[in-house]
Amino acid sequence: MIPRLPQSFLGAPIAHRGLHDVKDGRPENSRAAIRAAMDAGYGIEIDLQMTSDAQAMVFHDYDMRRLTGSPGAIRLISSQQAQATTLLGNAEEHIPSLTQVLELVAGRVPLLIELKDQDGAMGTAIGPLERATVTALRGYEGPVALMSFNPNSVALLADLMPDVPRGIVTSAYDPAEWPLSQVVCDHLRDIPDFDRTQSCFISHEVEDLDRPRVAELKAGGADILCWTSKSAAQDHLARRIAQNVTFEGYLAQAPA
Repeated sequence: MIPRLPQSFLGAPIAHRGLHDVKDGRPENSRAAIRAAMDAGYGIEIDLQMTSDAQAMVFHDYDMRRLTGSPGAIRLISSQQAQATTLLGNAEEHIPSLTQVLELVAGRVPLLIELKDQDGAMGTAIGPLERATVTALRGYEGPVALMSFNPNSVALLADLMPDVPRGIVTSAYDPAEWPLSQVVCDHLRDIPDFDRTQSCFISHEVEDLDRPRVAELKAGGADILCWTSKSAAQDHLARRIAQNVTFEGYLAQAPA
């Protein structure tokens, strides 16, 4: 049986990469941003990248320059080096591992975990990050769900950890905005892998929520989340379709 999203994922809004504000010392995906989200009662979305020793780190970009000031791919350094790397905006914040974040959250709020594509073209050259994620999650008690843009990653997670809810991160896939071929964009845009991956939800691009395929999946029983609402007005419009929003840049309110 395909596991469903716990209702907690459809209640409190989900803070994108934690409740981050680098001007206030809370870099995205940092422990400070995660603590702030928990203190405010929000769910939390985080991203995972992999290090050279195949450990899952809570970090968004492939290259570290934007978030740390040091260029280079995170997958070329060890987890020990990553955890010693300071995040811009707070000298006391370093790149955390998934294990460290799980210990911090400790089941207190819903945790939505996105595995970043490691293939480079949404293909099948995957596995180490998915296995590292599953290893870190074993024994974790609390609401958690897994997702990825790469449907092959989601399918592998279904095999490795079938009891954890999973979904596909989906998009309009404008080729001008993605480092992917037209063929790949055209394929992924139609969300053809929902059933194959045994998903129970999608998290769809907020500006594209009126896509007929989204309505079709919702009518078929899929839960619909979205990324990334950046204002209260956008939040309000998104909720005509989405059951919950992932947000940043404002303090989202749960619907009455």
